[in-house]
Amino acid sequence: MSMHFRDLADRAKADGVISPDELRALRQTGWADGKVSPEEVDALFAVNDVLAATSPEWCDFFVEAVSEWVLNSTPPKGYVEDTVADWLIQRVDHDGKLETVSELELLIDIFERSENTPQQLRDYAVKQIETAVLTGSGPTRSGGALDTGGINATEAGLLRRILFASGGDRPAAISRNEAELLFRLKDATLGQNNAPEWKMMFVQGVANYIQGYQTHVQLDRGRAGQLETFIANNGINVGGFVGKMINVLTTNPLKGFRDLAAERAEAEARTARDRFAEADVEAQVTSGEQTWLDGKNQADNRIDELEQALLDFLAEGLPDQAGSATS
Repeated sequence: MSMHFRDLADRAKADGVISPDELRALRQTGWADGKVSPEEVDALFAVNDVLAATSPEWCDFFVEAVSEWVLNSTPPKGYVEDTVADWLIQRVDHDGKLETVSELELLIDIFERSENTPQQLRDYAVKQIETAVLTGSGPTRSGGALDTGGINATEAGLLRRILFASGGDRPAAISRNEAELLFRLKDATLGQNNAPEWKMMFVQGVANYIQGYQTHVQLDRGRAGQLETFIANNGINVGGFVGKMINVLTTNPLKGFRDLAAERAEAEARTARDRFAEADVEAQVTSGEQTWLDGKNQADNRIDELEQALLDFLAEGLPDQAGSATS
Protein backbone atom coordinates (compact mmCIF):
# COMPACT_ATOMS: atom_id res chain seq x y z
CA MET A 1 0.00 0.00 0.00
CA SER A 2 1.43 3.36 -1.03
CA MET A 3 2.05 6.04 1.58
CA HIS A 4 -0.28 8.36 -0.34
CA PHE A 5 -3.09 5.82 -0.08
CA ARG A 6 -2.44 5.38 3.64
CA ASP A 7 -2.40 9.15 4.22
CA LEU A 8 -5.69 9.62 2.39
CA ALA A 9 -7.30 6.77 4.31
CA ASP A 10 -6.03 8.09 7.65
CA ARG A 11 -7.32 11.58 6.83
CA ALA A 12 -10.78 10.24 6.01
CA LYS A 13 -10.83 8.22 9.22
CA ALA A 14 -9.82 11.26 11.25
CA ASP A 15 -12.66 13.55 10.15
CA GLY A 16 -15.27 10.96 9.08
CA VAL A 17 -15.58 12.59 5.67
CA ILE A 18 -14.14 11.77 2.27
CA SER A 19 -14.23 14.48 -0.36
CA PRO A 20 -14.64 13.87 -4.11
CA ASP A 21 -10.99 14.82 -4.62
CA GLU A 22 -9.85 12.36 -1.93
CA LEU A 23 -12.01 9.63 -3.40
CA ARG A 24 -10.58 10.26 -6.84
CA ALA A 25 -7.04 10.11 -5.40
CA LEU A 26 -7.82 6.84 -3.60
CA ARG A 27 -9.05 5.31 -6.83
CA GLN A 28 -5.96 6.44 -8.71
CA THR A 29 -3.40 5.37 -6.12
CA GLY A 30 -5.21 2.21 -5.04
CA TRP A 31 -5.49 0.77 -8.54
CA ALA A 32 -2.36 2.24 -10.07
CA ASP A 33 -1.02 -1.30 -10.71
CA GLY A 34 -4.41 -2.81 -11.55
CA LYS A 35 -4.56 -4.72 -8.26
CA VAL A 36 -5.94 -4.25 -4.76
CA SER A 37 -3.77 -5.38 -1.85
CA PRO A 38 -4.99 -6.88 1.45
CA GLU A 39 -3.65 -3.80 3.26
CA GLU A 40 -5.67 -1.51 1.01
CA VAL A 41 -8.81 -3.59 1.61
CA ASP A 42 -8.27 -3.29 5.38
CA ALA A 43 -7.85 0.47 5.00
CA LEU A 44 -11.05 0.76 2.97
CA PHE A 45 -13.04 -1.10 5.63
CA ALA A 46 -11.54 1.14 8.32
CA VAL A 47 -12.63 4.24 6.38
CA ASN A 48 -16.09 2.80 5.73
CA ASP A 49 -16.54 2.10 9.44
CA VAL A 50 -16.10 5.75 10.44
CA LEU A 51 -17.68 7.73 7.59
CA ALA A 52 -20.50 9.91 8.86
CA ALA A 53 -22.38 9.33 5.58
CA THR A 54 -21.73 7.08 2.61
CA SER A 55 -22.22 8.72 -0.76
CA PRO A 56 -23.13 6.65 -3.86
CA GLU A 57 -19.66 7.41 -5.21
CA TRP A 58 -17.94 6.05 -2.10
CA CYS A 59 -20.22 3.02 -2.07
CA ASP A 60 -19.35 2.28 -5.71
CA PHE A 61 -15.62 2.55 -5.06
CA PHE A 62 -15.74 0.48 -1.86
CA VAL A 63 -17.78 -2.28 -3.51
CA GLU A 64 -15.67 -2.39 -6.67
CA ALA A 65 -12.35 -2.48 -4.83
CA VAL A 66 -13.23 -5.06 -2.18
CA SER A 67 -15.10 -7.28 -4.67
CA GLU A 68 -12.07 -7.23 -6.96
CA TRP A 69 -9.86 -8.46 -4.12
CA VAL A 70 -12.34 -11.08 -2.86
CA LEU A 71 -13.02 -12.57 -6.30
CA ASN A 72 -9.73 -12.21 -8.13
CA SER A 73 -6.89 -12.13 -5.60
CA THR A 74 -6.33 -15.91 -5.82
CA PRO A 75 -6.89 -18.36 -8.68
CA PRO A 76 -9.25 -19.42 -10.09
CA LYS A 77 -10.70 -15.98 -10.70
CA GLY A 78 -14.36 -15.48 -9.93
CA TYR A 79 -14.40 -17.90 -7.00
CA VAL A 80 -14.39 -17.01 -3.30
CA GLU A 81 -11.81 -18.91 -1.27
CA ASP A 82 -13.05 -20.38 2.04
CA THR A 83 -10.52 -18.45 4.10
CA VAL A 84 -11.46 -15.21 2.32
CA ALA A 85 -15.15 -15.89 2.96
CA ASP A 86 -14.44 -16.43 6.67
CA TRP A 87 -12.39 -13.22 6.81
CA LEU A 88 -15.14 -11.24 5.05
CA ILE A 89 -17.80 -12.49 7.46
CA GLN A 90 -15.67 -11.55 10.47
CA ARG A 91 -14.84 -8.13 9.00
CA VAL A 92 -18.43 -7.23 8.16
CA ASP A 93 -19.82 -8.72 11.38
CA HIS A 94 -17.17 -7.35 13.76
CA ASP A 95 -19.81 -5.44 15.74
CA GLY A 96 -22.51 -8.10 15.51
CA LYS A 97 -24.40 -6.60 12.57
CA LEU A 98 -24.07 -5.42 9.01
CA GLU A 99 -23.39 -1.77 9.67
CA THR A 100 -23.59 0.13 6.39
CA VAL A 101 -25.35 0.01 3.05
CA SER A 102 -21.90 -0.28 1.47
CA GLU A 103 -21.41 -3.64 3.17
CA LEU A 104 -24.86 -4.80 2.05
CA GLU A 105 -24.09 -3.80 -1.54
CA LEU A 106 -20.71 -5.53 -1.26
CA LEU A 107 -22.28 -8.88 -0.36
CA ILE A 108 -24.82 -8.61 -3.18
CA ASP A 109 -22.14 -7.60 -5.70
CA ILE A 110 -19.99 -10.60 -4.78
CA PHE A 111 -22.97 -12.90 -5.26
CA GLU A 112 -23.82 -11.36 -8.61
CA ARG A 113 -20.27 -11.55 -9.96
CA SER A 114 -19.01 -14.83 -8.52
CA GLU A 115 -19.13 -18.23 -10.17
CA ASN A 116 -19.64 -19.88 -6.80
CA THR A 117 -19.41 -18.90 -3.14
CA PRO A 118 -18.77 -20.99 -0.01
CA GLN A 119 -21.83 -22.13 1.92
CA GLN A 120 -20.95 -20.14 5.04
CA LEU A 121 -20.90 -16.89 3.07
CA ARG A 122 -24.20 -17.70 1.35
CA ASP A 123 -25.85 -18.44 4.71
CA TYR A 124 -24.47 -15.25 6.23
CA ALA A 125 -25.55 -13.11 3.26
CA VAL A 126 -29.10 -14.46 3.31
CA LYS A 127 -29.33 -13.68 7.04
CA GLN A 128 -28.01 -10.15 6.51
CA ILE A 129 -30.46 -9.35 3.72
CA GLU A 130 -33.28 -10.55 5.98
CA THR A 131 -32.08 -8.32 8.83
CA ALA A 132 -31.55 -5.35 6.53
CA VAL A 133 -35.03 -5.62 5.03
CA LEU A 134 -36.77 -6.00 8.40
CA THR A 135 -34.79 -3.57 10.53
CA GLY A 136 -32.74 -1.37 8.20
CA SER A 137 -33.38 2.25 7.34
CA GLY A 138 -31.79 4.93 5.21
CA PRO A 139 -30.79 5.37 1.58
CA THR A 140 -29.27 2.73 -0.68
CA ARG A 141 -26.67 3.19 -3.39
CA SER A 142 -29.31 3.21 -6.14
CA GLY A 143 -31.29 6.05 -4.56
CA GLY A 144 -34.04 3.99 -2.94
CA ALA A 145 -34.33 3.43 0.79
CA LEU A 146 -34.53 0.66 3.36
CA ASP A 147 -37.73 0.96 5.37
CA THR A 148 -38.94 -0.74 8.54
CA GLY A 149 -42.59 -0.26 7.53
CA GLY A 150 -43.14 -3.30 5.33
CA ILE A 151 -41.18 -4.27 2.22
CA ASN A 152 -40.86 -1.52 -0.36
CA ALA A 153 -39.87 -1.73 -4.03
CA THR A 154 -36.19 -1.06 -3.28
CA GLU A 155 -36.02 -3.88 -0.74
CA ALA A 156 -37.85 -6.28 -3.07
CA GLY A 157 -35.25 -5.43 -5.70
CA LEU A 158 -32.39 -6.17 -3.29
CA LEU A 159 -33.97 -9.51 -2.46
CA ARG A 160 -34.31 -10.38 -6.14
CA ARG A 161 -30.68 -9.47 -6.81
CA ILE A 162 -29.23 -11.66 -4.08
CA LEU A 163 -31.61 -14.62 -4.37
CA PHE A 164 -31.25 -14.95 -8.13
CA ALA A 165 -27.52 -14.16 -8.22
CA SER A 166 -25.15 -16.53 -10.03
CA GLY A 167 -23.22 -17.34 -6.85
CA GLY A 168 -26.29 -18.31 -4.80
CA ASP A 169 -27.41 -21.69 -3.50
CA ARG A 170 -28.84 -22.60 -6.92
CA PRO A 171 -27.76 -20.25 -9.74
CA ALA A 172 -30.77 -18.29 -11.07
CA ALA A 173 -32.98 -20.50 -8.90
CA ILE A 174 -34.32 -20.47 -5.34
CA SER A 175 -33.23 -23.03 -2.75
CA ARG A 176 -35.34 -24.29 0.13
CA ASN A 177 -33.30 -22.18 2.54
CA GLU A 178 -34.16 -19.10 0.48
CA ALA A 179 -37.82 -20.08 0.13
CA GLU A 180 -37.92 -20.36 3.94
CA LEU A 181 -36.55 -16.80 4.07
CA LEU A 182 -39.35 -15.55 1.80
CA PHE A 183 -41.96 -17.12 4.07
CA ARG A 184 -40.39 -15.56 7.17
CA LEU A 185 -40.40 -12.14 5.55
CA LYS A 186 -43.97 -12.64 4.42
CA ASP A 187 -45.13 -13.57 7.92
CA ALA A 188 -43.27 -10.62 9.47
CA THR A 189 -44.79 -8.02 7.11
CA LEU A 190 -48.37 -9.22 6.61
CA GLY A 191 -50.82 -6.33 6.61
CA GLN A 192 -48.14 -3.69 6.24
CA ASN A 193 -47.69 -1.25 3.38
CA ASN A 194 -45.84 -3.62 1.06
CA ALA A 195 -45.01 -2.85 -2.56
CA PRO A 196 -46.51 -4.89 -5.44
CA GLU A 197 -42.93 -5.90 -6.28
CA TRP A 198 -42.73 -7.78 -2.99
CA LYS A 199 -45.79 -9.85 -3.79
CA MET A 200 -44.31 -10.73 -7.18
CA MET A 201 -40.97 -11.61 -5.56
CA PHE A 202 -42.61 -13.89 -2.99
CA VAL A 203 -44.79 -15.75 -5.49
CA GLN A 204 -42.14 -16.15 -8.16
CA GLY A 205 -39.44 -17.03 -5.64
CA VAL A 206 -41.31 -19.81 -3.83
CA ALA A 207 -42.78 -21.14 -7.09
CA ASN A 208 -39.27 -21.20 -8.54
CA TYR A 209 -38.11 -23.41 -5.68
CA ILE A 210 -41.04 -25.78 -6.08
CA GLN A 211 -41.23 -25.94 -9.88
CA GLY A 212 -37.92 -24.57 -11.10
CA TYR A 213 -35.11 -26.52 -12.70
CA GLN A 214 -31.45 -25.91 -13.44
CA THR A 215 -29.58 -26.44 -16.68
CA HIS A 216 -26.41 -24.89 -15.24
CA VAL A 217 -24.53 -26.71 -12.50
CA GLN A 218 -21.84 -24.80 -10.68
CA LEU A 219 -18.27 -26.02 -10.73
CA ASP A 220 -16.66 -26.13 -7.34
CA ARG A 221 -13.53 -24.06 -6.80
CA GLY A 222 -11.14 -27.00 -7.08
CA ARG A 223 -12.50 -28.20 -10.41
CA ALA A 224 -12.54 -24.66 -11.76
CA GLY A 225 -8.87 -24.32 -10.87
CA GLN A 226 -8.06 -27.53 -12.77
CA LEU A 227 -9.88 -26.28 -15.84
CA GLU A 228 -8.17 -22.89 -15.64
CA THR A 229 -4.78 -24.62 -15.55
CA PHE A 230 -5.72 -26.83 -18.49
CA ILE A 231 -6.85 -23.87 -20.59
CA ALA A 232 -3.65 -21.99 -19.76
CA ASN A 233 -1.64 -24.98 -21.01
CA ASN A 234 -2.95 -24.71 -24.56
CA GLY A 235 -0.19 -26.63 -26.26
CA ILE A 236 -0.08 -30.24 -27.34
CA ASN A 237 -3.60 -31.51 -26.61
CA VAL A 238 -5.52 -28.55 -27.96
CA GLY A 239 -3.18 -28.23 -30.93
CA GLY A 240 -3.62 -31.93 -31.69
CA PHE A 241 -7.38 -31.59 -31.73
CA VAL A 242 -7.24 -28.56 -34.02
CA GLY A 243 -4.82 -30.40 -36.29
CA LYS A 244 -7.16 -33.36 -36.61
CA MET A 245 -10.08 -31.09 -37.41
CA ILE A 246 -8.08 -29.29 -40.11
CA ASN A 247 -7.00 -32.64 -41.54
CA VAL A 248 -10.62 -33.79 -41.84
CA LEU A 249 -11.68 -30.59 -43.58
CA THR A 250 -8.73 -30.48 -46.00
CA THR A 251 -8.97 -34.19 -46.96
CA ASN A 252 -12.64 -33.96 -47.93
CA PRO A 253 -14.00 -30.48 -47.19
CA LEU A 254 -17.62 -31.10 -48.14
CA LYS A 255 -17.90 -34.38 -46.27
CA GLY A 256 -15.98 -32.90 -43.33
CA PHE A 257 -18.36 -29.98 -42.98
CA ARG A 258 -21.39 -32.27 -43.35
CA ASP A 259 -20.07 -34.63 -40.67
CA LEU A 260 -19.32 -31.78 -38.28
CA ALA A 261 -22.71 -30.19 -38.90
CA ALA A 262 -24.48 -33.51 -38.36
CA GLU A 263 -22.60 -34.14 -35.13
CA ARG A 264 -23.40 -30.65 -33.87
CA ALA A 265 -27.09 -30.95 -34.77
CA GLU A 266 -27.31 -34.32 -33.04
CA ALA A 267 -25.61 -32.97 -29.92
CA GLU A 268 -27.90 -29.93 -29.80
CA ALA A 269 -31.00 -32.10 -30.23
CA ARG A 270 -29.81 -34.46 -27.49
CA THR A 271 -29.15 -31.52 -25.15
CA ALA A 272 -32.57 -30.04 -25.90
CA ARG A 273 -34.26 -33.37 -25.18
CA ASP A 274 -32.36 -33.69 -21.93
CA ARG A 275 -33.35 -30.17 -20.83
CA PHE A 276 -37.01 -30.67 -21.69
CA ALA A 277 -37.00 -33.97 -19.79
CA GLU A 278 -35.32 -32.33 -16.81
CA ALA A 279 -37.81 -29.48 -16.87
CA ASP A 280 -40.75 -31.91 -16.99
CA VAL A 281 -39.40 -33.79 -13.97
CA GLU A 282 -38.57 -30.70 -11.93
CA ALA A 283 -41.88 -28.98 -12.69
CA GLN A 284 -43.74 -31.78 -10.97
CA VAL A 285 -44.38 -31.02 -7.30
CA THR A 286 -42.89 -33.87 -5.28
CA SER A 287 -44.52 -35.27 -2.15
CA GLY A 288 -41.76 -33.70 -0.06
CA GLU A 289 -42.28 -30.28 -1.64
CA GLN A 290 -46.05 -30.56 -1.20
CA THR A 291 -45.64 -31.50 2.46
CA TRP A 292 -43.31 -28.53 2.97
CA LEU A 293 -45.71 -26.13 1.25
CA ASP A 294 -48.74 -27.46 3.15
CA GLY A 295 -46.88 -27.02 6.43
CA LYS A 296 -46.06 -23.41 5.57
CA ASN A 297 -49.57 -22.55 4.46
CA GLN A 298 -51.22 -24.23 7.44
CA ALA A 299 -48.85 -22.91 10.10
CA ASP A 300 -51.37 -20.29 11.28
CA ASN A 301 -54.52 -22.19 10.26
CA ARG A 302 -55.38 -19.76 7.46
CA ILE A 303 -54.40 -18.93 3.92
CA ASP A 304 -53.32 -15.32 3.62
CA GLU A 305 -53.34 -13.21 0.46
CA LEU A 306 -49.78 -13.98 -0.61
CA GLU A 307 -50.18 -17.70 0.04
CA GLN A 308 -53.37 -17.69 -2.05
CA ALA A 309 -51.56 -15.87 -4.86
CA LEU A 310 -48.85 -18.54 -4.71
CA LEU A 311 -51.38 -21.38 -4.86
CA ASP A 312 -53.14 -19.72 -7.80
CA PHE A 313 -49.82 -19.32 -9.59
CA LEU A 314 -48.91 -22.97 -9.09
CA ALA A 315 -52.36 -24.14 -10.21
CA GLU A 316 -52.74 -21.91 -13.26
CA GLY A 317 -49.22 -20.85 -14.23
CA LEU A 318 -50.11 -17.19 -14.81
CA PRO A 319 -47.05 -15.13 -13.74
CA ASP A 320 -48.59 -11.84 -14.89
CA GLN A 321 -51.23 -12.11 -12.17
CA ALA A 322 -48.78 -12.73 -9.32
CA GLY A 323 -48.09 -9.07 -8.64
CA SER A 324 -51.37 -7.50 -9.64
CA ALA A 325 -52.34 -6.31 -6.18
CA THR A 326 -50.64 -4.91 -3.14
CA SER A 327 -50.62 -6.70 0.18
